[in-house]
Amino acid sequence: MPLVNLVKIPIQTINLSPGSHLLIEDVTWEQYETLLEDLGEDRHIPRINYCNGTLELMAPLPAHERPRRIIADIVKALLDAQGRDWEDFGATTFKKLKRAGLEPDTCFYIQNAERARTLMRMDMASDPPPDLAIEADVTSKTTLDAYAILEVPEVWIYDNGKLTIYLLDNGDYQCSAESVVLPNFLIIELVPKLVAQAFATGTSTMLRALRQQLQSGELAL
Repeated sequence: MPLVNLVKIPIQTINLSPGSHLLIEDVTWEQYETLLEDLGEDRHIPRINYCNGTLELMAPLPAHERPRRIIADIVKALLDAQGRDWEDFGATTFKKLKRAGLEPDTCFYIQNAERARTLMRMDMASDPPPDLAIEADVTSKTTLDAYAILEVPEVWIYDNGKLTIYLLDNGDYQCSAESVVLPNFLIIELVPKLVAQAFATGTSTMLRALRQQLQSGELAL
């Protein structure tokens, strides 16, 4: 039986092509934190998630960026029309010691906006999680498990023109037809429609039309 030599490749040297997704098992929390430190806070790719020993590296496609930015703009417009405060924390790294860490595509503090606006660094042992996290493209179960550990109450996943809403219920996510954050709107239909409009006519044109509909009462608040 031939001997097999295991070759260890530093994670930092792995070069993911756009659209790639890599899962690495049996990674310690210390290795995860060292990787974050080595790669730095200003990196755009890879996105790094960690959940109970599994490390997930993702290099989003360029087309991944636009939908999540458009959806974030839609959320802001809807909340502004309702006169509600919000704080956009983007792809901030959220960690629960020894168990999970992730970087959302984007996320919002809404109910906890006042408390969140003064936070410079997140401590999930004492600070609240985001009220809403948004992901574009396919998100693995590892990512949803990490969101559950962090106790993010609502997660939206947009993939191939479809929006799925996940609400946290007793530690697990359940699909929902309605949003808790924005219950006055049929979000699972409205968001994909507006994203399609943004691609067809331009984001700024779509947002101006949306704000006019909200002001005129064509879209109920």
